[in-house]
Amino acid sequence: MKTFYYVHTGHRIGLDRFRRASTIIRLLKGVDITLLCSDFRIAQVASEFGIDTSVGIDVVRNIPQISHHGDRIIFDSDEANPIMLDDMRKYFSKFIRIADSKDDKKENEEFLISPYLDGTDICKTVVIDDKYFDKCEKSIELSLFFGDDDYEKELEENISLLDSLNPDLLLGFYYFLDYEDMLKDKFQNNHEFEDYDEVIKKSKILITASPQAALENLASGGKPIFIQRKDYPKDFQKLFNQMNIPIVENYENCQLLTILQGLEKHEYYNVEHNSERLSDFIKESLNL
Repeated sequence: MKTFYYVHTGHRIGLDRFRRASTIIRLLKGVDITLLCSDFRIAQVASEFGIDTSVGIDVVRNIPQISHHGDRIIFDSDEANPIMLDDMRKYFSKFIRIADSKDDKKENEEFLISPYLDGTDICKTVVIDDKYFDKCEKSIELSLFFGDDDYEKELEENISLLDSLNPDLLLGFYYFLDYEDMLKDKFQNNHEFEDYDEVIKKSKILITASPQAALENLASGGKPIFIQRKDYPKDFQKLFNQMNIPIVENYENCQLLTILQGLEKHEYYNVEHNSERLSDFIKESLNL
């Protein structure tokens, strides 16, 4: 019986789910887990994130080509419809699903990880790597991480959001070469994708459209400001409101400036450090 972790990644949806997967797999150190990615590019470099075994499978329907009936899986994706999910619960002996939506609910024959829901066979938590809870000097006053993907060049289209500001720029994984060059010309200080951890931890204020980056910056003692992208779901808005993370809608520069002006007195809620509880839940659920 093998254990798999399927994660939906790609140049149109970014790496938030993959970063979460990497955190969980590292947390379960010593457990033999094969990561299945819907994107071959990230599967090729997964070892750089502490993942020993990864396979690119293109689409979620290819999971049975790698796995066998009775195997175990952690499933992090919104691709599957209810019928497909029901088939997967019957196919795998243990099925853990990671949900982001406040309107989700736990189904029979599954375990659930959710930032909103609580109850039997549910772990109510957000997934953040331990390394972000180690406080360090905030040597970057203001930074921007739009996200790991920007296929439609939405940042360029809405660059007026940053008028009168001069943030450090952290580039994303799925940016194209010509797009990277253009952005580097616009931002005086810029950081490569490989500097992600350092920038997230050292940023006093982080402007980002990545929910995972916002959570990680908050855990590190930073002050994240979340940009709601028009092409992204609003699943994290309720959670961020609960954590008092400011949200900018419609790329409004005046709204962002108002938030920044009041940030010194703005109180964020602490994010819970619960990796041990999460690890125990997963191991017990999968009978590891």
